[in-house]
Amino acid sequence: MKNVICAGLLLALSCASLSSKEAVAASATTAQATLKATAGNTANGMLDLTQTTGGVKITGTIRGLSPNSHHGFHVHENGDCSAPDAKSAGGHFDPTHYPHGKPMGPPHHAGDMPNIDADAKGVATVDVTVNGVTLGGGPTSVLNRAIVVHENADDYKTQPSGDSGSRIACGVISAQ
Repeated sequence: MKNVICAGLLLALSCASLSSKEAVAASATTAQATLKATAGNTANGMLDLTQTTGGVKITGTIRGLSPNSHHGFHVHENGDCSAPDAKSAGGHFDPTHYPHGKPMGPPHHAGDMPNIDADAKGVATVDVTVNGVTLGGGPTSVLNRAIVVHENADDYKTQPSGDSGSRIACGVISAQ
C-alpha cells in the first residue's frame, strides 16, 4: 500500500510540472482544424491531421471557394483566428528561419504547403503531408497553430508569403 501511495504521489508531482495543454501536446497523434470564413468570404471546411513518420498528414475538404480557383495554403505561427481578416494568425510558421519557398524544393518555411485547387463547384480536396513538423511538443509542433487558406495561389517565390493575397479562411489546429 505504501508503494502504491508513493507511486501515485510521484506521478501527480511529475504531471503537475506540465500544464494540461502541454501534456496533451506531448502525446498528440491526431488533430483537427475547423476552417471558418474570414469577413466577407465563404470558404470553410474540416481538416484532419495525423502524425506520420517524418511529418503530419493533412486531409479534408474545403468548400465555398471560387470555382476552378487556386489558393495558397499554409500553417501560420499563431493559433488565433479571432481577427476578422485572420491576421491574428501571424506569419507563416517558420521555426527554422528559412525563406518562403516551394514545399518540395530547397529549405522553406515549415508551414509552406502546396496550393489547393478548387473544382467547378468550388470544393478543394486536401491530401498533403507536411514533412519536418509534428503534432507533439517542441519547436516544430503545429499543434495550437492556425491553418490559413489564401485568396490567390502561392507563387513560392515572393517573400515572405508567396504573394497569395488575403486570408479567406482560418482554423486552429487542436488535438483530438
